[in-house]
Amino acid sequence: MMLTDAGALVALLDADDPAHAACVAAAQRLPADPLLTPWACFTETMSLLGSVGGYRYRAALWALRAAGRLLLHDLTAAEADHMAALMARWQDTPMDLADASLVAIAEGLGLRRVFNYW
Repeated sequence: MMLTDAGALVALLDADDPAHAACVAAAQRLPADPLLTPWACFTETMSLLGSVGGYRYRAALWALRAAGRLLLHDLTAAEADHMAALMARWQDTPMDLADASLVAIAEGLGLRRVFNYW
């Protein structure tokens, strides 16, 4: 399972995104397992897609989830506590909620790679 950030999801669904072709090519090389993203990244993706493609891009994201190609990770209490600690630790470095959720999930599940292009 590949943990996935908002940037890669946006690039996959927005054909006008500068990283679209590279992300599509990279996604084709990933294992056939579903992509995994936390709700914070899903929310960020919805917002970004809405601003560039309106509802049709948002509908495409929902379709990925409905088809089982994108799984939404529900945070545990321990992961949420870890996110708070990460954001406090890195307060002088930009670490937003979505980034903290990715790190907490990756550490909790033992995942070492995140699909993103930023």
